[in-house]
Amino acid sequence: MSQYRIAVIVGSLRRESINRKLADAVCRLAPPEFSFSLPRIGDLPLYNQDEEANPAEPVRRLKGEIGAAQGVIFVTPEYNRSIPGVLKNAIDHASRPYGQSAWAGKPAGVMGASRGAIGSAVAQQHLRGMLAYLDMPALGQPEAFIQVKDGTFDEAGNIAVESTRKFLQGWMDKYVAWVKKHAG
Repeated sequence: MSQYRIAVIVGSLRRESINRKLADAVCRLAPPEFSFSLPRIGDLPLYNQDEEANPAEPVRRLKGEIGAAQGVIFVTPEYNRSIPGVLKNAIDHASRPYGQSAWAGKPAGVMGASRGAIGSAVAQQHLRGMLAYLDMPALGQPEAFIQVKDGTFDEAGNIAVESTRKFLQGWMDKYVAWVKKHAG
């Protein structure tokens, strides 16, 4: 039985998303006492404060999954130098109503991938600002801006580039220690 449940929020809905591949691969690098879930965010309605008193089922489901987790990993692409709208929508839903945020106190990890050289760096910085407001202690180092090229993932979905796999193993080791330090 796993001692730590981690919700992995992937900011891309695309079936062949490189960020989903990254999320799946990095979860395989965790120790056995960690388990992972990937909450769905694509079926959430657009956030509307008028609906806070009676949230839709997908909103209740997301808040429940985040609430049951001991930590959260955000894996985000970069759209127009920021996070995707679907990710912002999920963050807004699970943080409301005011004072009832499912995110509060959850130790966070942030990473992302792109085909470009900066590997979602600007989106991650925007996300970190939100996490500070949400009272989520976020792992600061190492930062994980992953540039994906042909051959980054093998046919089984594992990280095929040894230097990238070694870096991500180090990231996961630091995140595991971060969760153990901050999870209540």
